Amino acid sequence: MNKKISFTTVVALTLATFAGAFTTWRGDTEKVETGLDNDTQTGGYWFDYNDSADKGLSRVEWPVKKGNESDTNSLQPIIEYCHGICGHVVLSGAALSYDPFVGIGFNVVGEASADDKTPVAANATDWEGIFITYSSTLAAVLELGLGDVVDKSLEYDNPVAKLPKSTDGTTKQIRWEDFAQAGWGKGEKISGPEAAAKLVSIKFKIQAKDGTEGNFHIFEIGALSNPEAIKVFRASPSVNAVVSGRKVSFTGIASSAAVEIINLRGQIVKKGSVQGTSALDLSALDAGVYVVRASGKSVDFSGKIVLK
Repeated sequence: MNKKISFTTVVALTLATFAGAFTTWRGDTEKVETGLDNDTQTGGYWFDYNDSADKGLSRVEWPVKKGNESDTNSLQPIIEYCHGICGHVVLSGAALSYDPFVGIGFNVVGEASADDKTPVAANATDWEGIFITYSSTLAAVLELGLGDVVDKSLEYDNPVAKLPKSTDGTTKQIRWEDFAQAGWGKGEKISGPEAAAKLVSIKFKIQAKDGTEGNFHIFEIGALSNPEAIKVFRASPSVNAVVSGRKVSFTGIASSAAVEIINLRGQIVKKGSVQGTSALDLSALDAGVYVVRASGKSVDFSGKIVLK
């Protein structure tokens, strides 16, 4: 059973009625531009949470220390390090009556005002749904947060969509109608589209048995109404990464491009440049799955490679 999480999200009485384009987040900033921000400009910032409100001990072990000069809980250092959000999950239930959990999420609108920190709800049905690109050694869910008042009325049985574990990385496209309550709660019932009409937050959540550990990496998240939702990774249609032995080269790149090779913990393990058919030597890397990114004057490519 999932209990109340350790941060406050009380839904505002009046839904936000403004709307804008959801800019696909690609692991480059600490703020997701949902297009639903209000004047406070407090929406979209990534936060982490866990089961500590019920004395659980679950945590995410980050690859670098979180926090910056303005917010000790900021995930900006992790995002800059991982080119996304990545970490090692340790689930510890202690005396919990339900399976322990951790999560990462963002509010879609932000706070009601400078004096009222209550996160505002918005009608996000125009998004049609959410797509997310991630890797995880543990199964996860994408959960629709509706604020403390509504969440409590649901007995925290919020609509979720299952995200299967994927060590190679995958993209899941989830329509609002694909979100559903797990069914264990005895509170009010709500469908995915109904939840999207009064959405407060979107959360990537991992919940499993006590003692479970694993790794995750969130690469991208965006709205299905964005045409780019059909892409697994961003790429120019003519660009592709080609692995030959322990070298990677590219097709479709005419000019010089900077290349980064990133492991599934978000660490940049190799940097270099290519031009035309030239290749980058990866002989020093271990076998496994990596994300490759190439950027230049005429290319902006991300993809997945496998070294054997």
